[in-house]
Amino acid sequence: MDNDFTNTRVKFRHLQCFLAVTQLGSVQRAADSLSITQPAVSKTIGELESILGVRLFERGRRGAVPTREGRLFAPHASSCVAALREGVDVLLRESGDVPGSVAIGVLPTVATALLPPALADFRTQWPAVSVSVWTDSNAQLLARLKAGEVDFVVGRVSDPEGMLGLSFEQIYREPLAVVVRRDHPLSFEAPLTPLMLARFSVVVPPFGTLIRQSAESVLTAFGAHALSAFVETLSVSLGRALALHNDAVWFVPAGAVQHDIALGLLAPLAMPFAGTDEPIGLIRRNDTARTPVEDSLIDAIREAGRARISTK
Repeated sequence: MDNDFTNTRVKFRHLQCFLAVTQLGSVQRAADSLSITQPAVSKTIGELESILGVRLFERGRRGAVPTREGRLFAPHASSCVAALREGVDVLLRESGDVPGSVAIGVLPTVATALLPPALADFRTQWPAVSVSVWTDSNAQLLARLKAGEVDFVVGRVSDPEGMLGLSFEQIYREPLAVVVRRDHPLSFEAPLTPLMLARFSVVVPPFGTLIRQSAESVLTAFGAHALSAFVETLSVSLGRALALHNDAVWFVPAGAVQHDIALGLLAPLAMPFAGTDEPIGLIRRNDTARTPVEDSLIDAIREAGRARISTK
């Protein structure tokens, strides 16, 4: 393989399609995310495989799974795309043609408590800077970070494989809350029993998340049977609606419901066992330099995290 010849033939669109398929695990989903057709994505991946002289994906019923060569190539493609985007952003800011921008990923159960004070502080320093916020599962946010789609993530530490090339800085710990609507029938029961709890729908985060593990440990310690009928969601708005209107018992990070508790719309349920606090922190890539805009937003988020610690 002639490296100079190969380097001149690999285009940004090749890397963009490759990273989209790697992240989403499907040619069709990658096409949807890029707003192009599935055949166009397949053709572009085929061109890249021809240029590199290796097979990058195994396609089957499970979707498109990166081969060994694809996994080796992914971090370098991601670094290249991230560096290019960062360079373009720097030039645009320096020229004054457009305001600067920063893109971040935040867990939906964390965003409502942490971002309002952080963004208010950030706006006093950078009033003309646009902030794009992605909310998703921790795994998807880390995938976006590795693909260069966000500058940093506010989330949870992942398994060692998921944290390759990333650093984690803890800013605070978030306790689990079990909440119901004000005047919920369980609010008047003392002590609670597993049989009482079983009369109502339970809303929990998706399987595999740390907060779900914490919720199940509370239920197990309480003597409740393993969950068999429940609603699992990361959506704060859906969990809130189910708690307010469907008499659901909602297991959720405390920060996501602090305002509703303060307003008297929701009330914490007196469970006999507490869940495990989960560490929340800043996750960044080790191979990218930060801009002054990112540094300012990171500092604002750190301060918002410290404020949450002081109010607990």
